[in-house]
Formats: sequence, structure tokens, C-alpha cells
Amino acid sequence: MALPSVRLEVHPALATWMAGVVVLGALMAFGRLSLTDGFGSIFGLGIVTAIAARLSRQPESGDRERGGEDALDANVMRFADTLAEPCIVVNDRAVLVYANPAAANRFPRARIGDPLAFTLRNPELVEAVGKAAETGEAQWTELHITGPNEVWYRAVAVPYRPEGEDGASFMVISLYDFTEQKRTDRMRGDFIANASHELRTPLTSLVGFIDTLQGPAANDEKARARFLNIMGGQAERMSALIDDLLSLSRIELRQHVKPTGEVNLNLLIREAAESLEPRLTKSGITLDLDLPADPVTVNGDRQELFEVIENLADNAIKYGGAAGKIEIALTPSASRSGSYHAITVTDYGPGVSEEHVPRLTERFYRVDSETARGKKGTGLGLAIVKHIVSRHHGEMSIRSKPGEGTRVEILLPR
Repeated sequence: MALPSVRLEVHPALATWMAGVVVLGALMAFGRLSLTDGFGSIFGLGIVTAIAARLSRQPESGDRERGGEDALDANVMRFADTLAEPCIVVNDRAVLVYANPAAANRFPRARIGDPLAFTLRNPELVEAVGKAAETGEAQWTELHITGPNEVWYRAVAVPYRPEGEDGASFMVISLYDFTEQKRTDRMRGDFIANASHELRTPLTSLVGFIDTLQGPAANDEKARARFLNIMGGQAERMSALIDDLLSLSRIELRQHVKPTGEVNLNLLIREAAESLEPRLTKSGITLDLDLPADPVTVNGDRQELFEVIENLADNAIKYGGAAGKIEIALTPSASRSGSYHAITVTDYGPGVSEEHVPRLTERFYRVDSETARGKKGTGLGLAIVKHIVSRHHGEMSIRSKPGEGTRVEILLPR
């Protein structure tokens, strides 16, 4: 009767260690290696072999486990690898068993075999995972991660049993980044609050003057004339603010549509300068134009580019006109590559401190609120310019120093 054959499988690392022991034993037997060095080498080789054997049992790719009760179907993992959003799978003990490349990239500290709390320390997520396991239904929640960058995720935890009710139980957690939406909502809320404040101030002033004219000053001719003049200025301020709000809204609606018309910048700047003549004369300011003889054209929206020049010149007159001069220059092929034309508006007024410069294009941002309101500024001019330049795929830069004035440069692609 033939005996059944028995096959013994030896771990490769163990086989390597055994071969090393044989070699070292032979060297000691022939006197080529001392007993102390020989046994020391065998001990060291054993440690290295143990480490190699342990590492060989780790996941091949560093982000998944194969085999055992926590094994996932290979097709499921391949599908999850194609997802652009982070996807994490934990077992019924909330231990990480898989992370797709997007998750590994977003959470580099995530390690297979670690508890979920090591990767995502979020009580709401832990609660959602527990509720999904309890009810067997998908659960949604939000994650707010503050460091190193503030990120918002919508997380959904979905129970998954690849082998039916009697098989291993997993929880698939998918994360959807909605940080941009959250920031947009916050900006919209801030914008509405600021716009309401800007409108409420002149409106409150108007209501107060109307009450005065209907009451104590009803028969005071001098007071009536003075109050009506102030009320006219407040009404003008409200009208300008509403016009800028509508203009900003219109530009944002077309933000992602590149203009296709052809605009002659020489003629556009001359037209803008002519429209500013009454204000320049009234303020006693000289406008110097530096334009090339040959026409310079770009693809763009003529009305919007006119608004850019008008707003920049208007700012220069309001805040830098004390020196009595402003300049507008047009430089063809101004960039190093020669692919951009430059429009620069320069004033020689008081300028602004360096810390204020990066924020000058923010909506309703003012270096000196009282001065800006006194000059009937809405706080939206440079924000409008920034949006228009962005729509034209251009660039905008501002340079300013206290006592030296301000220079705004617009680069428009040829």
C-alpha cells in the first residue's frame, strides 16, 4: 500500500536562513571563521530573516490586504482604484483594510491594519459608520478637516457583504470634496452682508434727513437746501453701488466664457480718457497718455475692457490725484515671451502700505473706510477689474509704496 505523499512548504526567508547557517557552519568547521564570529553571524542573519518574513506578509502595494477574513474581491478593488474621490474600506472592527490611490494620496498616514480613527478623527463619521452597520443602510455626514489645509468632505458610509449575510462584513466610506462650494457659500454670505451694510448706511441717512425735513426743518429754507444736497450725494452713492453690483454679477455669469471680439486698445484708451476729461478738469489733474503709433489689438469684450480702464483711472483720480498727475500707458509685447500687451495706470499720490496691497482686489476692502466713503468709493472697482482680467485670461499686478504712489499693470494676451 502506497503511503500518501506529504508536501512541506518552507518560507523562502527560512530557506535562505538555513542555507546561510550551513555555509557559516562549514566555514567554522574548516577554521575559516571563529566560533564567536560564526554564532554572531548566525544570530544576525536570524534577525534579518525574521524581519524579511514579517515584511513579506504585509500587503503588496502598501494599501490593501489580501486573503483571510478581510479579503476584498479583486474586481472591487480595481473598480475603486478608478475613482477620482477618496474611498476607504474598513472591516466590522472599524480597522482599515483598503484605501484607493486617491485616499492614499489625500491621507498619506493611512495604514492598512490601523483603526479608522487613526486616519479620520471625526466623531460624526464614527457615528455614521456605527449607524450604517446597525441599520444596514447608507449614512451621510460631513467632515471638516482643518489641517494642513481647510477641507470639507461629504462622506457616505455603505455596508458591504461580498459573500452574503454569512460572509465578512465591510464598510465602504466614500469622500466627496465640496470645499469650493463651501467657500463659495461663505463668500456669498459675506458679500450679501457687506452689500447690505453698504446700502443700509446711505439709506439710513436718507430716512433721517427726510424725517428732519418733514419735522423741525420743514420751514427752514437753508437747512432744506443743505439737506437735499447731502441726500442727493447719498442717492448717488447708492446708485453707484447698485451699478457696480450689477456689473459684477454680469461679469461672474460670463466668467468662464472667453471673449472673441477684436478690440483696438489705442482707440479704447483714448475714448476712456475723453470720458474722464470733465472729472480731470474739475479736480485739476493732468492725464498723460503714452500710446504707440501702431494699433494694438486683442481679443476681448470692448465694454468690459473700457470698464477696466475707467475703473483704474477713476481710482487714480480719487486716491492718487493729489499730486496733480496720472498716467496711462500701453506697451505692446510687454511680457518676456512677447505674448502679452500691457496697460499700466500710474498715480503719484500717497500710496498704500505693503500689507494692504494683496487685499486691494477683495470686494468692499478699503484701506481707509472713511476716506473711501468720502470719495464716493463703492469698494468694488478693483474686484470688477480683477474678474474682467481673469475672464480675458490676463494678469493683474499692483505695486504701491507710501509716498510714492500706485501702479496697476494689466497684461492681456495678444
